Amino acid sequence: MAQLSEREYGLIIGGESVPGAGTYDIVNPATEELVGAAPEASVDQANAAVEAAADAFETWARTKPEERAALLDRAADLIDEHAEELVPLVVAETGATLRTTSTIQVPQAAARLRRYAQGAMEPTIDPLPPSVMPSTALAPGGLISAAVNRAPVGVVACITSYNFPMVNMAGKIGPALAMGNPVVVKPAPQDPLAVIRMVELMNEAGFPPGVINVVVGSEVAPSEAVVSHPRTDMVSFTGSTPVGQRIGSVAGGSNKRLLLELGGKGACIVREDADLKAAIGGISSVWAFHSGQICTAPTRVIVHRSIHDHLVGGLQKAAEHMTVGDPNEKTTVVGPLISAVQRARVEDLVQTGRDQGAEVAVGGGRGEQERGFYFEPTLMVGCEPHMTPVKEEFFGPVVVVVPYDDDEEAISIANDSDYGLYSYVFSADAGKAWSIAKRLRSGNVGLNTLQRNHEAPFGGFKQSGVGRDGGSYGLLAYSELQSIVWST
Repeated sequence: MAQLSEREYGLIIGGESVPGAGTYDIVNPATEELVGAAPEASVDQANAAVEAAADAFETWARTKPEERAALLDRAADLIDEHAEELVPLVVAETGATLRTTSTIQVPQAAARLRRYAQGAMEPTIDPLPPSVMPSTALAPGGLISAAVNRAPVGVVACITSYNFPMVNMAGKIGPALAMGNPVVVKPAPQDPLAVIRMVELMNEAGFPPGVINVVVGSEVAPSEAVVSHPRTDMVSFTGSTPVGQRIGSVAGGSNKRLLLELGGKGACIVREDADLKAAIGGISSVWAFHSGQICTAPTRVIVHRSIHDHLVGGLQKAAEHMTVGDPNEKTTVVGPLISAVQRARVEDLVQTGRDQGAEVAVGGGRGEQERGFYFEPTLMVGCEPHMTPVKEEFFGPVVVVVPYDDDEEAISIANDSDYGLYSYVFSADAGKAWSIAKRLRSGNVGLNTLQRNHEAPFGGFKQSGVGRDGGSYGLLAYSELQSIVWST
């Protein structure tokens, strides 16, 4: 750990590493030891980062797609080449297990940049069929042609949550850069160091000064400065719903483009004909996958009453095999939560559930670790739809189970939520599962699987966000549609 804590990190403004106005400590969630000192940006530095990006816009927007693609590919190669450096840093910052970090966190960041290297080469002009138009007071009639040009939006502020710092950020800056937009990167305050290092590598790949800037800080003011700056054209945010609402409030006054991927309370409907082994395996991933700190997790299980006890029994057995401990150990399945504050929030929600009549069938405590922000895999049963733990997002290793009697009731319970990011249906009847999926107020629905298709549009209904990214939809999200019309 000493090697990590001794490295110095700076802001990146206009292609240069700049010391912050101060620093603050980044703490390892597993050990509570120092990982490193993060730079604390001032409001003036945040404004300078936006200005640097804005000054780079005209040149970067006119850069040939082939050059953008080559730079993104080179950046991805550098991330892969530095994996042995990045993986320990991400494990230390986030508390994610070594398996999760070495398979998803770091390599997937490179994979997303490569995907948008390809995206930079996708056509940006869509021809439309000619239309016969009558004469009007404005212009004579005739055969009128048109095409749609996808133009860069401008300066994009990319703000991400703490759970997947490199992957989430690469998923924003990749399509933004591919479309010709410079970016101001604002990683989560809890774990910004790997993102800083990633951008250092991207600039080493040859991106022009000002195209990728980094602002870091634990205070709100610099973040609001980036969002409210008149030369910021778009804000892309992944994180909690309350923060997204605040961003919308600040950005809305100047009509900035918004892409918001916010909280979730994933409903998982398990029908009476479901493959219970598959359902239990999918649901238990809430505990196994980054300690439930993922917005798409199936944390709200809605199970047919006839198989309720079988499902609960299977989940209890699964929890017994969830080894909690040091993220660096290969046998560890469940690591810590990101902070003491987050653990306290999870504990409060569990206690609220108890007070409202729910029962803790598994877990519910901190476990045996002497240090670190650990919380055991927890299963809550006897839950009713109105209970707070059924309504609120934990962002932790907690599953709540609600029984139902028929499909109509299951759909009603699933839709009775402020959130609508990712839901699931487990059923042997593919037609019925499809029919139920279409009635769920959710931006994404998995049928008998928790696997993702990264080319599919991703985003949420209701309080789970605004807009869609993913695959080529990500390129659309970071571009403006410009109609060009002419007389033939």
